[in-house]
Order: sequence, then C-alpha cells, then structure tokens
Amino acid sequence: MLSRTADNLFWMSRYIERAENLARLLEVGHRLSIMPASADGSEWASTLAIAGCQDAFDREYQTVGAQNVVEFIGIRNDNPYSIPSCLENARSNGRAVRVSLTTAMWQSLNSTWLELHSRRPSAESGAGILDYLDWVKDRSTQFVGATTSTMLRNDAYFFVMMGMLLERADNTARLLDVKYHLLLPEYEDVGGTLDFYQWSALLRAVTANRAYHNLYRGALQPWRIAEMLILRAEVPRSLLSCLVGLTEYLERLSDMYGERKESLRMAKALHADLAYQPAEDIFQRGLHEFLTDFIQRNDRLGRQIQRDYLD
Repeated sequence: MLSRTADNLFWMSRYIERAENLARLLEVGHRLSIMPASADGSEWASTLAIAGCQDAFDREYQTVGAQNVVEFIGIRNDNPYSIPSCLENARSNGRAVRVSLTTAMWQSLNSTWLELHSRRPSAESGAGILDYLDWVKDRSTQFVGATTSTMLRNDAYFFVMMGMLLERADNTARLLDVKYHLLLPEYEDVGGTLDFYQWSALLRAVTANRAYHNLYRGALQPWRIAEMLILRAEVPRSLLSCLVGLTEYLERLSDMYGERKESLRMAKALHADLAYQPAEDIFQRGLHEFLTDFIQRNDRLGRQIQRDYLD
C-alpha cells in the first residue's frame, strides 16, 4: 500500500473518532452546567482543557461559557478543533482514497457531511444541542459499524483501526485526568452530590455506566472508575483495550510487510506497562502523573507510526 493511501485512511479514522469524542465532551459539559452547584463555569473550562484548545479559544473569546464553548467546538467551520472541521477532514481524507473504502463506508461518511448543515444547532440559543451531539455520536458509530462489517481484514483495515484506537486512548486519558486535576472537588465535597454527578457524567461520556455496574455492582467509587477505564481490557474505551488492539494491528502489519518497526516495540512496551501494573501502583505514583505520561507516550506512538508507515 502507498504511504499516502495509508495516511489518508489513518487520519480519516482519527478525525471521525475525534468528532465523536468532542461531541461526548460537550455533552458532559452541558450536563454538568445545568447542575445548581456549577455556577463557576469550571465544566466548560475543563471541556476546553480536555479538547486541547484552550489557547485557541482564548484568542477568539473573552469569556468561557456555554454559548461560546458550544459555538467554538460544536458549530464553527473555521475552527480546526471543531466537530464540523473534523467531519470535513474525515470526508476529504476518505474521498482521496475512495477506492479503498467499501460502499457502506463511503455512504456513511458522505451522508454525514451532507446532513451536517441541517443538523447544527443555533449558536445563540443552544436549542437542539443534545440532539445534535447524539446525531454526531450515532454517525460515528454507524461508520465504525460499516467499517467492521464490510471491510477486508487487510492493511487498509489495520490503518483505519489504529487511527481510531490512538484517538480513543488519548481521549479517555484526558477525560480521567481532567476529572482528577481540574474538577476535583474540595475535600469536604469528595463523595458528595457534585462529585457523584461528575463521575456519572464521565462514565456517560465513555458510555460505560452499565459496564461499571456490571463489573462492580455497587456505588460509584473514583478508584474503581479509574481502574476500569485504565486496566480493564473488556471495556472498549479503556486504555488497555486500545493498546491491545494497537499492538495486534501493528503485529499483523509487521507480519504482512516482513519488517518489525519501532512503533511495534513502543506499543508493546506501553501495553506491558498497562497489562502488568497493579492499580495500587498507579495510585501510589499519582494518577495525574500516570495519565500525563500515558498521553505523552501515546502521542509519541502516533508520531512513530507516522514515521514508520505514513511519511
């Protein structure tokens, strides 16, 4: 496969996953903002921090608030960090390699872009924002379903899945880190109503409420939520689950191309650190420090994949 084709497939998948992740972030911000105890606006500041676009936002807006953040991330075409920009970039990459996509994949990708204008909510009123975010998530899920049910398990498929998993791991780590680092309540509020709803919103953001109760069958406990989203391979959005998939696809690429690249070594090392590290060691070290290190290593892995296969 040409490196240019692999690059388009890889980034098409990353942008689709990124659009879904941004929709999930905005949904969490919205749900937290309607709580009586959220008048300080920290939920919207944390949304910008997770998305990694605080500096870009500050250059455009004077205040952080629901209307500005929703407009910046959810609606604006000219913002490279927005949902519309991600969907446009995904379509552009997909169109460049149209012959490598199945009919179902292209129809899902193209129809999402064509429907986008009519689906976007009003920036002023915010009316329909939750319906819009649900639509973005549904379209991403549809695209992933079309990919997994119609695409040959060849190198094209491996690059699509690696893009999705890299982006997903980054988002899960950022969500956990911001909850601990930015939204952590005062000591007297830990375990209180605000803390409970923040953790509930985080689980909702990764569609893991039911998974948590199936695995732990009890009240929400912060350390259990962190353990589940880091170390439980059976949870699709956990860090370990993403690394299991990334390692598998890099292994299969190595077998197919007859060469073992540095990116495989890096993925195996990161996978081993997750698979064989007790949760107690992570908390003793410090969850924020662990997640910061993971985000940096995941980013380096993505850059190495780019050098090994896509440049």
